[in-house]
Amino acid sequence: MIKIIPYLKTAAALPYCRLKVEFEDGVNGIIDLGKWKEKKAFAFWNDEKSFSSFKITTDKKIEWMANVDMDPDAFYLELVNKTFEKYASDKQLLRHSH
Repeated sequence: MIKIIPYLKTAAALPYCRLKVEFEDGVNGIIDLGKWKEKKAFAFWNDEKSFSSFKITTDKKIEWMANVDMDPDAFYLELVNKTFEKYASDKQLLRHSH
């Protein structure tokens, strides 16, 4: 069976650079992105208001600015506690935005 990681359904900002996320299949939880704010590209997250100013794009990524986004597939895998390979048994299909 080929498995495709479900699309992100909702996301809400929480204090300390965390996101509450839910995927189309009902998997949900809190993702801690605090470690990323030390990286130059994410330094603006030191301001909670800036961290909260994201949108979910049409291809279901989380985007803060035109050049700062994250693909939520890694969030899903973290929530189900599986590696990419274990989740899909080496048959993972990736979605490509066109």
